[in-house]
Amino acid sequence: MQPVFVLVRPQMGENIGAAARAMANFGLDRLRLVAPRDGWPNPRAAAMASGAGRLLDTAQLFETTADAIADCTAVYATTARSRGLTKSVLTPERAMSATSEDLAAGERVAVLFGPERAGLENEDIVRANAIISVPVNPDYASLNLAQCVLLTAYEWHRANEEVTPGNMEFAATDRATAIEVEKLAKHYEERLDEAGFFFPETKADSMKRTMRNLWSRMPLSRADTQLLHGVLRQMVRWKERG
Repeated sequence: MQPVFVLVRPQMGENIGAAARAMANFGLDRLRLVAPRDGWPNPRAAAMASGAGRLLDTAQLFETTADAIADCTAVYATTARSRGLTKSVLTPERAMSATSEDLAAGERVAVLFGPERAGLENEDIVRANAIISVPVNPDYASLNLAQCVLLTAYEWHRANEEVTPGNMEFAATDRATAIEVEKLAKHYEERLDEAGFFFPETKADSMKRTMRNLWSRMPLSRADTQLLHGVLRQMVRWKERG
């Protein structure tokens, strides 16, 4: 078992190829791409992959970050900058150790990497359970996409030997997938919007991001999401009866 590496809106084919090469260096071969700027497939990526072309051949293409992580139950987002979001911030070493534990416990894990120019946007990061931040020189924190992939893949390789898994008991159920959490978030957004909760309008987007960030920080089970859907549906019915 291994994590999925997700390159979100990558700009240069050369960096996609270099990232694939870095993954292959450390035995990783599950690559997903979200809306590459120059389209896909990209001959420049193949030229740069230098023997890791198989990763490019099997790479999965998605239109959105939400689609790319829909089947995952644990998501990590790499970013060098503070994003004003309340999340656990881990070094690559700690994150990949946690990833090994997640996988050993049966989770499906994704690691998000942002585009070269500005990195991941908050709309991507709110969907992650935790942030990976490389402890680099604060006066020059910029990392090339392939460099970030290489560092993370290296720490995965180091951590992926003998790992005693941690354990989260999900009694008679499984951990919720990202798409299940996404549907729960949308359900609450829609109903709260109807109730006028997101006020004033100028703060609505920020409030919605904060709520999505709240959902993603919780280790929700499928039963939890079903219960929370039911709670909201019953509250709406009660109000309508009143």
